Amino acid sequence: MSILADYHMHSYHSADSNAKMTDMIESAISKGLKKIAFTEHMDHGFPESEKYKASDWEVNVDSYLYELLCLREKYRDKIDIIFGLEIGMQKSVFKENAITAKEHEFDFVIGSIHMVNGIDTYLPEFFEGKTPKQAMQEYFKTQLENIRQFQNFDVLGHMDYIVRTVPGGESVYNWKDYGDYIEETLKTLIENEKGIELNTSALRKGFSNPNPHKEIIKLYKDLGGEIITIGSDAHKPEDVGSNFDIAEQILKDCGYKYYTYFENRVAMYSKLN
Repeated sequence: MSILADYHMHSYHSADSNAKMTDMIESAISKGLKKIAFTEHMDHGFPESEKYKASDWEVNVDSYLYELLCLREKYRDKIDIIFGLEIGMQKSVFKENAITAKEHEFDFVIGSIHMVNGIDTYLPEFFEGKTPKQAMQEYFKTQLENIRQFQNFDVLGHMDYIVRTVPGGESVYNWKDYGDYIEETLKTLIENEKGIELNTSALRKGFSNPNPHKEIIKLYKDLGGEIITIGSDAHKPEDVGSNFDIAEQILKDCGYKYYTYFENRVAMYSKLN
């Protein structure tokens, strides 16, 4: 396998993970990875819920960075550990997101859509009173609006994430139904020298495609896109690097010769064997 960089993972510094950073790192080393990016959640404006306080989704960057730097030194002869962030994009917090992205020297920033019109798309409430198609159209429209207005990120995370949460899942999802939004999103990313990620989380959850759908990955390439990182979106050690063999084959089938990793917010390329 030639993909040796997992550029999307979380530890206990994110609200939805209990994993120790050391356990995530040891798992990556055991699987032969050479680079990993911790991309802890920063979702400004997240609503309160029975399970979480809103502030739970705002990583304490200083604490996170201190531990990462200590572990980077400890494991420096075994693996490169990248200081990343996953920013939750929504119009109401553009200012907060811009400040966060600028005030720390991140190596890599994922921009993701978790919230649409103030509602977490993971929750059933988002889909109430809507058909699946209406909900997904709202999602893709919001995604496009966000990347047109906020651009301090490097890749767009799990582009069709909504398929993971919509009632009916893949059975009600045809990406071409939203093709105008999706193609315009890809063109906007390319024009602004932003990339996408191939997120393998859906594969280990039993879906037949990663996020985004492999045909979207090919469309990005056909439109001239070259920046594509690979991320497991792991929240526990056993999921680090999961299904990277499938990801590699998808990239090759779509015509990619390289995959991407980042250092100091600069895209670097590694050849696929």
